[in-house]
Amino acid sequence: MRLLIVEDEKRLAASLAGGLRAEGYAVDVVHDGREGLHRASEGTYDLLILDIMLPGMNGYRVCAALRATGNDVPILMLTAKDGEYDEAEGLDTGADDYLTKPFSYVVLVARVKALLRRRGRAGAAPVHTVGDLRVDTATRRVFCGDDEVSLAAKEFAVLEQLAVRAGEVVGKPEILEHVWDFAYEGDPNIVEVYVSALRRKLGARRIQTVRGAGYRLVATP
Repeated sequence: MRLLIVEDEKRLAASLAGGLRAEGYAVDVVHDGREGLHRASEGTYDLLILDIMLPGMNGYRVCAALRATGNDVPILMLTAKDGEYDEAEGLDTGADDYLTKPFSYVVLVARVKALLRRRGRAGAAPVHTVGDLRVDTATRRVFCGDDEVSLAAKEFAVLEQLAVRAGEVVGKPEILEHVWDFAYEGDPNIVEVYVSALRRKLGARRIQTVRGAGYRLVATP
């Protein structure tokens, strides 16, 4: 899943991004309200972590602008302010949850996961079944038949992109966009490394290579 952090405190933003990437999420970071609105409007994000006090455009206005265009991405608002009025204003503009600084990183991760689970219940099913392979995006667990398969965070993220479009060809650029952040400038062949690791753990025949196009997750006989 891909998250966008809009936070002008650069050290805090970097710390949150690093922690969430370790959890297996692809994370983009911007430090300005107008840039955040542009990114959220143009990109495909599963959740937005939005500070209120931002240069360019405050978080209330960013949130209201997104909702006015019909963008229903879950929004978790962050602020150094404290008080019922601030929370009410944030929620009135369309935010889904609210967290006051300073906050525990564990609490933030719990809120993020809760919002993503809520979105999953409202949209696509959280469990994707491809033959005897089951990928549970809510609990981030994978089973081959009755056996659970342990995957690293990035391995799961790559598999998730294939599972939600099982039977379809998913291009390498699409996987890079959703599993790594927009600033990634490393070797695009990193995708092949993780696909190879998945084949070792799940069975080589489950993931087909479509030359020049990408990869396809299929049921094995």
